[in-house]
Amino acid sequence: MEQECNCCHKTKQRSPEEYSSLINRLSRIEGQIRGIRGMVEKDAYCADILTQVAAASAALNAFTKELLASHIKTCVADDIRAGRDGTVDELVALLQKLMR
Repeated sequence: MEQECNCCHKTKQRSPEEYSSLINRLSRIEGQIRGIRGMVEKDAYCADILTQVAAASAALNAFTKELLASHIKTCVADDIRAGRDGTVDELVALLQKLMR
């Protein structure tokens, strides 16, 4: 189940449970986005669309939190134990991007 990232050379071996959880969350988010598009195509009321956008945004934030927690508990912790201190700098840069 190793998935290669399109943005970098690193990969992450995920447990079947983690993989399934992340994919299920993304599938729900994808459905929400398709629903929002449908609302726009059907000229739905702006406030109704904005409510759905807020829900999709919250779902994406929940996905981000789950993935970040997993990253810190596995990738970052493993690298620190192995003496790869550059991972801390990488995590700091990542957190700065996420907090923009």
